[in-house]
Amino acid sequence: MAVMNNVEAVRATLHDALATDDRTLILGEDVGNRGNVFLITKDFINEFGPERIIDTPIAEASIVGIAVGMAMEGLRPIAEIQFADFIYPAFNQIVGEAAKTRYRSNGEYTCPLVIRTPYGGGVRGALSHSVSIEALFYHVPGLKIVAPAFPADVKGLLNTAIDDPDPVLFLEHKKTYRLIKGEVPEGHYTIPLGKANVLKEGSQLTVVSYGLYVHWALEAAQMLNDDGLSVEVIDLRSIRPMDRGTILASVRKTRKLLIVHEDNKFGGIGAEISAMVAEEALFDLDAPIRRHCAPDVPAMGYALPLEEEYLSSPAKMADAMREMVRF
Repeated sequence: MAVMNNVEAVRATLHDALATDDRTLILGEDVGNRGNVFLITKDFINEFGPERIIDTPIAEASIVGIAVGMAMEGLRPIAEIQFADFIYPAFNQIVGEAAKTRYRSNGEYTCPLVIRTPYGGGVRGALSHSVSIEALFYHVPGLKIVAPAFPADVKGLLNTAIDDPDPVLFLEHKKTYRLIKGEVPEGHYTIPLGKANVLKEGSQLTVVSYGLYVHWALEAAQMLNDDGLSVEVIDLRSIRPMDRGTILASVRKTRKLLIVHEDNKFGGIGAEISAMVAEEALFDLDAPIRRHCAPDVPAMGYALPLEEEYLSSPAKMADAMREMVRF
């Protein structure tokens, strides 16, 4: 085992992928000479050369479009969108091209493409560096979405994404990059997509989350534990495909469900989880399903009070959990 933070886990996994498979390459803004704005690919260009570590213009549609063509021709491109807030110009390439490649070609072509991007708030990034984009892509069949919270999951899920024959949107919460540390197994290993992780077992409430909010949900659950209340915390890890079985098994045990995520409440991931549980386990519930999510405002403000109002916190989550347990 090696102790790493999340950003170190990303870097180590990318380096191993480049070193073990000549088909693997990275392309994106500032990934070469600068080594990425978070220094994830620092010195990669010196080791692997400019044909495999490709600095691109500020043109997200081109980054993803070129990567789609590379993937269809047998390469293993990892396209980096410098911040998730910049991904919108590439929407058609991701949704209209990459996600439909296998279907439109009747399986003749696949698109083994990973699109990495840092997302999320809590870093005073305001309108252009704080967005959560997962719900925008959640509706798209043919596209997988991953949002790991811990370094070991970063490595295992990123390896799986790189090996996958179809496109994967790999979301890295930027606030967790250096904040979260943990043991990471050495060597190559994978974690299956679509397999959630029960981080804390409990009996009175199921809490489902992903990304940064997983860590805050664990803190909140511990607050309740100190009060003699029992909360089960599930880390989705893989947003699509989603681990329906683990969620349903937990809900049928605790009989209550709270979904916590940073993205906007309306039309978010929590809405789909709520609908799934309502369809398949409604009569196992002892309380209405609740969502604890961001307000429906266009963006997170720069001023600290605005950012704090937009975001949840362990204390806010604990209040929501107590309300559910005592319902």
